[in-house]
Amino acid sequence: METTTSPRATFQQQVLDRLGLDICAGRYAPGQTLPRENELCERFALSRIVIREAVKSLAAKGMLEVRRKVGTLVLAPSSWNLFDPDIIAWRTQAAGDDLEMSRDLLDLRRIVEPAAARLAAARAGDADLAAVRGAFERMRRAVAGDGDYVAADLAFHSAIFTASGNQFVSQILVALTGLLRQGFAIVSRKPGGPLASLPLHEDLCRAVEARDPAAAERAALALIDRAALDLRECLPAEPRQTGAAPDISITRKE
Repeated sequence: METTTSPRATFQQQVLDRLGLDICAGRYAPGQTLPRENELCERFALSRIVIREAVKSLAAKGMLEVRRKVGTLVLAPSSWNLFDPDIIAWRTQAAGDDLEMSRDLLDLRRIVEPAAARLAAARAGDADLAAVRGAFERMRRAVAGDGDYVAADLAFHSAIFTASGNQFVSQILVALTGLLRQGFAIVSRKPGGPLASLPLHEDLCRAVEARDPAAAERAALALIDRAALDLRECLPAEPRQTGAAPDISITRKE
């Protein structure tokens, strides 16, 4: 049976998106209270039920806290669910290519991906190896103009994480997908970027196929180092709030 989205759900998503974007853009800063419910109803020309559900959703994402006798308080980003796809989308839309988010993602990738690649090389079964090779071939075709490169790149990394054979590592990928998609999309805009990174992906693919954990770990680190270089070229060097430029640095394993 087909289902349709109710008008209330549609309106709720519109309010959710608008308020989420306003918070990410700093229109409502941490520590500030949202306008009262009746003011939001007037702003959006919608019912209290719709407004309340949108606020409830933002609270569930860690962005708001409803306090008695105080109002609805905007929380600092440290309280947000930063892996939430909506929050990732709002932050990207509000700030464009977020330098600090890209830097922090690279740090997280250095912590997680080399270990996942090592596990994949040690534990991958035949079906896992086929998935890794198949995703790489999708990347090769996409570089040649046949297919979506970002989607193929995500599929490749997903196959590596799945091949690790660790349920927690696999779940980390679910959380990381939105962030990785944003990072891959930025790098894919660099002329020749996807083509230049293809051999590095193939090195990782071959290391996993050869069941060589050390080589797989090195290949994963090389990929992340390349991504850091590409991001430094693709993103504008805007100053951070402290006055220092964001450091999208490369930390090589000694």
